[in-house]
Amino acid sequence: MNFRNPLKLLYYLSLLAVFLLVGYKTYLNLFVEDFQGAHTEQVEKIHREITDDKPFSFAVVGNINNSVGVFEDYIIPKLNASGIDFLVSAGNAVSGGGEDKYQALHGSLGHLNIPYLLTFGANEYEDFGSHRFYDHFGPHFYSIKVGNSRLIFLDSTGKTPWRWQIRWLNDLLNQDASGARFLFISHPLFKPEKDIPFDQPEDYLGPPEFREALLRAVDKHNIDRVFSSNLSVYSEKAVGNTWFITTGGAGGLVMNNDSSFYHMVRVNVSQKGKVSHSLERLDVGLHPVFKQLESFWFFIYSLFYTGYINFLLIVAMFGAIALKLHSVIFIGKDYYPDYDLDPTPWLEHPLRVAMFTNNYLPFIGGVPLSIERLRRGLQELGDILLIVAPQYERKPEVENHVLRVPSLLALGKKQEFRLANIFSGHIRKGIRAFHPDIIHLHHPFWLGSLGLFIARRIKIPAIYTYHTRLEHYAHFVPLPGMLFRNLISHALIKRFANKCDGVIVPTYSTEEYLRMIGVKTPTFVQPTGIEFERFQEVSQKDVEQLRKKLGLENEKVFISVSRLSNEKNIDFMIEAIDVLRRETDIPFRFLMIGDGHQKDRLQNKIDQRGLKQQFTLVGPVPPEDMAIWYRLGDAFLFASISETQGMVILEAMAAGLPVVTVRSSGIDDVVRHGFNGFKTPEKQDLWRAQVKKLLEDDELRDKLAKQALGFAADFSVEQFARNVRSIYASTLALDAKKRLR
Repeated sequence: MNFRNPLKLLYYLSLLAVFLLVGYKTYLNLFVEDFQGAHTEQVEKIHREITDDKPFSFAVVGNINNSVGVFEDYIIPKLNASGIDFLVSAGNAVSGGGEDKYQALHGSLGHLNIPYLLTFGANEYEDFGSHRFYDHFGPHFYSIKVGNSRLIFLDSTGKTPWRWQIRWLNDLLNQDASGARFLFISHPLFKPEKDIPFDQPEDYLGPPEFREALLRAVDKHNIDRVFSSNLSVYSEKAVGNTWFITTGGAGGLVMNNDSSFYHMVRVNVSQKGKVSHSLERLDVGLHPVFKQLESFWFFIYSLFYTGYINFLLIVAMFGAIALKLHSVIFIGKDYYPDYDLDPTPWLEHPLRVAMFTNNYLPFIGGVPLSIERLRRGLQELGDILLIVAPQYERKPEVENHVLRVPSLLALGKKQEFRLANIFSGHIRKGIRAFHPDIIHLHHPFWLGSLGLFIARRIKIPAIYTYHTRLEHYAHFVPLPGMLFRNLISHALIKRFANKCDGVIVPTYSTEEYLRMIGVKTPTFVQPTGIEFERFQEVSQKDVEQLRKKLGLENEKVFISVSRLSNEKNIDFMIEAIDVLRRETDIPFRFLMIGDGHQKDRLQNKIDQRGLKQQFTLVGPVPPEDMAIWYRLGDAFLFASISETQGMVILEAMAAGLPVVTVRSSGIDDVVRHGFNGFKTPEKQDLWRAQVKKLLEDDELRDKLAKQALGFAADFSVEQFARNVRSIYASTLALDAKKRLR
């Protein structure tokens, strides 16, 4: 196996890690047993070995901290060979209160040949560890009699009220006749004589009332030794007849200086109760590399013993890394277009194209009109089309090119949005009978998702046209608006586009957006075509008749075409026009063409502001009459920020209208500021100033109108259809090449 490639080596190491971790998890679950009330068994062992008339000795350690490198490898062998009777931890036997830490400690203590007892300390308490200590070992404070001596364990963490413990301690010792008394409490009562770097007030026993009460009890009841941990030092201090000993060198991080070093304390108790203690320093000297390995070992142990969730997460992580590395290392990538593709065979004969769309004629909107123009253009080139679309209440009498799908429900005030029954077997049968060469999807969900599914099932390419900025339609979705706008909409588009074989976008700014959200599918920039010639064929007579019908005289006319919906930003224009009429003496009318669920609300707003003479909601206009309405205007106004291209803007230019728009993706590519119109930030004063300029400057308006007309001439439906057909052919050629590999 060749490991010259470091990424390849990393890939196989990741795979090895997955297998080893699975094996280790199997071991933990099959061979490591749970345990409860361990102190009960340990106390029984101590009582069996030590009688009242027998001297004994024990070792005190603090800050074991789950250390394998120090406690398990160095201290436990020394304890087993020392001849002492039992071990006491003065606190912080675990590095944290998690279940994994307690399991690891139990495994380490299992190497002891002598009994042991634990003090409930700060580390045992953290991470909800108090109930684990209670379940696995026993109460947080307790006392046992060993020979002629009394061992007392207190809780210094705050888990148990200190007043209750002091009362219990006094009651216990008032009735106790033992010859020697030892107290174990994790937090020290005194600061060491030598300064300890990085120590904090919470490292010592608190509150002050607890400390003072405990000192009085220690003095009153002649306690011989008080042992604490919580600091990685050794320190001792005599107060009266009592020695206060801080021992914290059984495995925690030490400084390797005069006070902070690895150690344990040996305590001897004579038959008559005489007590002595001695410090036993350990020459451990772990290499830093081994200490890091030990830390990593307990990190791994911690991850896996807490349960299957962590286990699955970590295995999934390594698996994902392995798969990612596999794709990076072994799958060749060419980020340039394939210039060897020959689309000629698919351009030489008619193509059978199935289109899936969530809305279509007679519903009027940018997407249905774009689809209809593409259909007509492709059919004129000889292709055969089938459009899968929802069924509406009113539809053309003859439409052999459409497969209508019954609706599950209708949305919107006028039921303009139809939720097609994608579960109908009629769709699948119709597509199979049609035998498409390619499927063209116009939405990334519902019928679009069904179309992609069918394309994969019948193994043909799928092309997706990105028409709509979904994040601006959050008000239609029964989810928190910001959640849909900032996350779900972008993720939906990315996921859908990356499943397709090609994506058509109308502008370069839209292509940039798709790249930014992570779309890797080949992308083709192709603006939607307009029926340019039809706008040139409008007679002046028809325009004058419409002016007369609308009661227009010498007013300048502003035209806008849009669905009456929130995302189209029509309120912005109403408010701006309301201010504009007070800033100019030139009479004007604003004709808003379109229909939608916000019509009544917008009309009420117009009425409340007294704008009936300036702002008119025209309602829907048949597509075949739109060219006349455009030619009625002097300028085209638009404020939507949800467009991917703004096809109505190109139509307005084809009618010789300069435009004023709000800057946004799609529109930004079509409107050339100062050439065919103006584009401004979404600020009413800036937008209104440009509208006023066109209203009052006839010479400027005529100049921009001519330039807009010339600009629109490059966007014919015929050229649009030819370009899309070339995209189909290139995609089919690439698909055929993949099949031969």
